Order: sequence, then C-alpha cells, then structure tokens
Amino acid sequence: MKPLNIRSRMLLAALLPLFLISTLLAAVFLTARFDDMQTAYEQRNRSVVRQMALASEYGLFSGNLQQLQALAAGALHEADVRQVLVMDSRGQTLASAGDGAQLPMPPLITSEQQGFDSQAQLDWLAQPVFPSDVPLDDLFARNSVGPEQVPIQLGQVVVVFSRHNVDARKRQMLATGGGIGILSLLFGMALAVFLSRGVIRPITRITQLVERIGRGDFAAVDKLHGQAAKQEPLHELQSHIRLMAERLALAQGALEQQVTLATQALREKKDEAEQANQAKSHFLAAASHDLRQPTHALGLFVSRLAQLPHDARTGELISHLDASVRAMQNLLDGLLDISRLEARAIQVSKRPFALAALFEQLQQDLSAEALDKGLTLRVRPTDLWVMSDATLIYRVLLNLVSNALRYTERGGVLVAARRCANKQVQLQVWDTGIGIAPQHQQAVFAEFYQVGNAARDRTKGMGLGLNIVQRTANLLDHPLTLSSRLGRGTCFSLSLPLATAELPVMQALPKDRQLADDVSGKWALVIEDDDLARTALVGLLESWGMRVAQAQGPAQALQRLAEGVLPDVIISDHRLQEGLSGLQLVQQLQQQLGRPTAACLMSGDTDPAVIQAVQVAGLTLLHKPVRPAKLRSLLRHLLMAQRDQRLTGEDRS
Repeated sequence: MKPLNIRSRMLLAALLPLFLISTLLAAVFLTARFDDMQTAYEQRNRSVVRQMALASEYGLFSGNLQQLQALAAGALHEADVRQVLVMDSRGQTLASAGDGAQLPMPPLITSEQQGFDSQAQLDWLAQPVFPSDVPLDDLFARNSVGPEQVPIQLGQVVVVFSRHNVDARKRQMLATGGGIGILSLLFGMALAVFLSRGVIRPITRITQLVERIGRGDFAAVDKLHGQAAKQEPLHELQSHIRLMAERLALAQGALEQQVTLATQALREKKDEAEQANQAKSHFLAAASHDLRQPTHALGLFVSRLAQLPHDARTGELISHLDASVRAMQNLLDGLLDISRLEARAIQVSKRPFALAALFEQLQQDLSAEALDKGLTLRVRPTDLWVMSDATLIYRVLLNLVSNALRYTERGGVLVAARRCANKQVQLQVWDTGIGIAPQHQQAVFAEFYQVGNAARDRTKGMGLGLNIVQRTANLLDHPLTLSSRLGRGTCFSLSLPLATAELPVMQALPKDRQLADDVSGKWALVIEDDDLARTALVGLLESWGMRVAQAQGPAQALQRLAEGVLPDVIISDHRLQEGLSGLQLVQQLQQQLGRPTAACLMSGDTDPAVIQAVQVAGLTLLHKPVRPAKLRSLLRHLLMAQRDQRLTGEDRS
C-alpha cells in the first residue's frame, strides 16, 4: 500500500477537532438537561407546598390537630419530601412528620420563602396560610374586604425536600456521558496511533533531533539521516535540518574560539584591575598612616603649646591653629568610622539600657557648644529603656545633635524619646535650622554631601556625620527617617525596640578610689618609633604631672624595665620597627612586670584585622590623631580600673 501523502494525513488529523466539538456539544446539552431537572424539581416542590397550605387551611382554622398530622404524614409519601411542619400564627408547631432535620427555620412569614442547606443538601420551602374569602350571601357581589384590609394569617407550612434523588440522576447522566467520552477518547487514541506511523513519528524524530542539536550534539544528524526513508513526506525537511546543523557546528566552533580569546583578555584585564585596586588600597593605607602620624604629633604639640604662657595675639593664633588641627582630626575620625562601618569591623553589643543616662551625657557634652552659638539645647527627661548598643546609639545622637547645632542660627535643638506602637521607642532630634529641600533629603546621607555649604566652610563639618549615622542605623537594624520643611527645621527619627527596665545592681566602691582620679604623679612608659610623635606625647604627659619613661622600640622598653622603671600605665604605638607589634610588646611587658598594669595602644593603621586583634586581647586602641582630652580621660579610666583590681585582690587575700 502506497503511503499517504502529507495532505491526506493532515486531512485525517483535521477530524480530531470534530471529536472535541461533539464533546463540547454533549457537555452543553448535558448542562441544559441538568437545568431542566433542577427546574422541574423546584416547581414540583412549590406545588407540594402550596397544596399542603391549601389543605391545612381548615385544620388551622378549626384547630383540628389530628387532620393536620394526617396531612403532614401523607405529604411524606411525595417524592423527595423529608420533613413537614405545620405552625400556627404564633410560630408554634402543631403537626410535624419526617426525620426532624435541624434547619434554620424562619419565624412567622407573610410570603413564600425558601432556603438551602449546602451541607445536608436539603431545600426548605415555607408557605403562609390565609383563610379563603368566600361570600355566603351573594356569589356575584364584590369582595367586602377592601385593599386596605389585611387578612388574618392562620399559620404557615414548612416542607423540607432532599436533593439526593436529583443529584443521583445527575450523576447517572454524567457517568453515561463520561463513558461515551472515554470511548471517544479511546477511538481518538487509536486514530493517533495510526497517524503516528506516517506523520507523528517523523515529527517526533525531528523534535528530538532539534533538542539534541540545541545541546550541542551535532553528530545526531548523521544518525537521523540514516533512519529517514526517502518516501517519507518529511524527508526534505530532515535534509534541510541536517544542513542547518552542519553550519551551526562550524559557527559554534568559530564562536567558541572567539569566546576563549575574549575570556582570556577579560581575565587579563581583571587581573590588572585587581592589582591596581590592591596597589591603591596599599597606597591609601600607607598614606592614611603617614598622614595620621604628623597630624597626631601636631595635635599634641598644639595642646602643649596652649598650656604655655603667651600673650593675646599668640593665644589667638594658637586657637586658629587648634581649630585647623581639630578639623583635620574630625575628617580623619570620620573617614575611620566610615571604613570601619564598611568593613563591618564594629562589634555590636545589644543589651537593655536606660535612655536617661544617655540623654544626660549628651546634654553635658553639647550644652557649651549650643551656648556659644546662642542656641537652646533641650533634652526632654525620659524613663524609657531600649534594646540596642548604648555606645553606638550615643554616637548617632552626638552626630545628629552636632549637625543640628551647625545648621541652626536661631532657636534651638530638642532631643526627645516617645513610646510608639508595636513596642517601639522613637528617638527624635528636632531643630529650627535652615531645613532640607525635598530634592536633597536623600542626598544628605551621601559622603561629603552638604546643603548650604558651597564654600566648604569647615565649621559646618565635612559632610560625613549623616553618612555615619545612616551606616550605624543600618548596622543596628534601626529604621532612620527624615522629615524637614525648608526654612522651618528638620526632624530625624530613629526607631528602637522597647526594653523592660532592669533593677540597678549596687556595688560597694573602695573608699580610696579617689586616689586614682588623676594622672598626676603616675609613671608612664611611652613606646613610639616616630620621634616627633614621641616627643609631643612625652611633653603632653609631663605637662599633666606624669613621670615618663620613653622608648623607641621593644629593646629600649625592656631596658627601661631592667633599669627599675615600674610603670603604672604603658602607652605604645602598634606598628614598631623591630619585628614585634605593639600588642605583642605590651603583652610581653605585662608578663615581665608580673602585676596588673594598665595599657593602651595607639596606631595610624585602620586595618580591621588590627582592630579585632586588639579587641580580642582586651586592650584599648586609640587611632591617631588622638585628642588630648580623650587620652587623659582614657588614662584616668585605666588607672581607676587598675586601682580597683588591685584593691579587690587585696581584699580577697
């Protein structure tokens, strides 16, 4: 038998939509039949209820309960009737028959009503019963009841019907239709198997071939070419696919070669960029360290110079010089904070703390600055506790309030805390400054971005404060919002989790703790390989009344101990020239002294690894340039802690 051509086979395939159409028509007619059955079911139910209402009229009128019960029992013989209720005009049941299904029955009604219980598949119909108006004197006289008169209702009849029989017939019809559909599907499958011998199989082979070509298996074309018969209607298509695959193989080979060359070039460019980036990082780190060293020494010299006697003109020059040094220190401190935040080198320690102490410290630190500008700094008292890092929150508030004071000429700054919903506390910093226009409210958080400071006035900061605030808020996972009106002022809000207040733990303090409240008369061992920085630091410490032994490196430091120097505190640079780091040298000196000795490190190195190593060792790292006030405060704290530790040891012994 000669194989059918493609046209004949497509003609056979076109018969399949007819099967779908017939199926759809059967579904439409079946649906219409279901609707007819439902309509007949509902009409029959209404007829039964109305007949029951007419038959119950006399029994309700005469109060013949026996007749009503007989009517109710007789109604159960009707198809699909499950329950019958006859009620009087007060809603009381006079007669009932059936299985007593619990349905939401209506109170006394005045018109026909119906309902359906989807769970039990039950319909209920309620029909009111009114007395018939039959004139006895004149059959042809008009009804004496006017339209304004309402007939007296005798009661109502409620009949419950079951849909189970109707649903069963629907299922039977659906099963019959489904059986016919299955037979049609089997016929279609048989027809598809027959058609696959001529059309479906070649199409399947071509589909598989295209899929394998897509995966890069171009050798599959030769296998297909051997399987295809010349008399097949798709033989020509398969030949064209074979030619296409051969050309794709050639194009893929050329493309792979180009990609290999491009990848090699990109890899070389990437290596060059990484090397340049590493060189830039090394340069910036070295430049930062080299810049911090002289700035550190300069700051110490200026602080020492301010303590010496001088005339008014010289004092003014020293003030200007000190302001310039502080501006450089602020810039370097800001860059250090940003680098530490970027490197995630700041350890977050969240715990409950009271805002009252934080607010009190903030007012003490910034009241003088506000007073110098003629502004009012108000800190509203609060008894709220929050869950966060107290040190980082204080730095955020310090930056926000300092920034508000810089950009406020009249009025003042308000710091407050208020309790919000969802157990949150909102810290707010309000000012009456110049305000921020809407188009600048996102940009103010960028590095070095300032509004209203085109001349780069250093008294208004360097544009790093708000960037540090935002980075710190993100690190703490505390939402930060900004609202501002140009010319009216600005409000920054920081949301923190509310915490439960904790009872303070009272500790007994040594009676003679005040002996360590000052640094005067204490021995300090200064280890610094930079001559200028060492000279400046030694002069500053001596101006505070301290006795100082100095060393240029580890060898001289060990020699000072051998000479009998017993320092109360060790101050060392971290990066030394004799192989040992400042951290290693301090640990070696403490071990050789054999007693608790306060110590701190100074460094111009901002490497996060250095910061983490010092923190793990339990020491304090001061980044150059170090402010004299900060250094003196740290020395007092270290000496007091050392004093307490020694007194505690004596008490235990």
